[in-house]
Amino acid sequence: MRTKQLLLQTCASIAFLAFAAPADAGATARKAAQSRTPAFSAAHANDAAATPRLGAGSAAGSSVLRLQVLLDRAHFSPGEIDGYYGGNTRRAVAAFNRARGLKGGERVDAKTWAALNRDAAPVVGPYVLTAGDVAGPFEKLPVETPDRAKLSALGFESPVEALGERFHASPSLLRALNPGAAFDVAGVGLQVPNVERSPLGKVDGMSVRVSESDGSVVAMGSDGTVIARYPATTGSEHDPLPLGEWKVNGVARNPTFAYNPDLFWDSEAGDEKAKLPPGPNNPVGVAWIDLSKPHYGIHGTPEPSAIGKTSSHGCIRLTNWDAFELGHLVSPGTPAVLVK
Repeated sequence: MRTKQLLLQTCASIAFLAFAAPADAGATARKAAQSRTPAFSAAHANDAAATPRLGAGSAAGSSVLRLQVLLDRAHFSPGEIDGYYGGNTRRAVAAFNRARGLKGGERVDAKTWAALNRDAAPVVGPYVLTAGDVAGPFEKLPVETPDRAKLSALGFESPVEALGERFHASPSLLRALNPGAAFDVAGVGLQVPNVERSPLGKVDGMSVRVSESDGSVVAMGSDGTVIARYPATTGSEHDPLPLGEWKVNGVARNPTFAYNPDLFWDSEAGDEKAKLPPGPNNPVGVAWIDLSKPHYGIHGTPEPSAIGKTSSHGCIRLTNWDAFELGHLVSPGTPAVLVK
């Protein structure tokens, strides 16, 4: 059975594959900038007095890291925190500015910083690795679907991957914040993003709005107030987002995944059905929010760095931590409106 990244980019009960999406404006320049490893400093990231203007083309660094953590804690998720002012971060800034009645658009100016800096807690803080953090088991997952189906769980492959998920951060950012650190030794002290969010409760009259053009999932109050916003991967040319008004049927946490090649336009002869075990590297991550549209849902992913940068087989993909949070906000019957 060919895998073709199938297990890394799927949709529950009907899996989804990722295909390269067209590069957005400025992608070439950002790619060149990312080839140079930026310097990150906990002290600089925690400096609330530093309020540089940020926008498309801004260099990666500690100010962007501060911005991303503050957005995350304000429930305007930038997705995986990496210190770069990429598309997910720009769109999160635009949504935050709009929700706060600010006119900055995708740019961060003094007024944006003033609103964000009302959250005065440090954005980077110390963390000491525990025995549980390094206990694992950590193992390289097999590539082929039948081999993965034989496992009891699809867990993390390394301690730094697990820490990245815990702190909503890319492993490369954690390494940059902690040069030379051993991530597999208990007692080692690290600097990590402080992404402890204020808990959100269920809100009467809440609805979920999925926007293909904005690449987002928004939890909205009955008055249109944004409760939380998350970057998302939605649909593809072959499997477009199913536009319309649907409802949430329910939420499965730590779901298994049933791959059925009969449901794929691009499956190949010889592909067989398979049931994959739960875990953060399950094709739909740690949460599946089932929609009334058959075979469609909102769910997590084993590849947080790909959110908003690839396309899907019609379902809506979030980072695992965002899918987990959204799963606690919705209830059976919550309206889900999918728009262009």
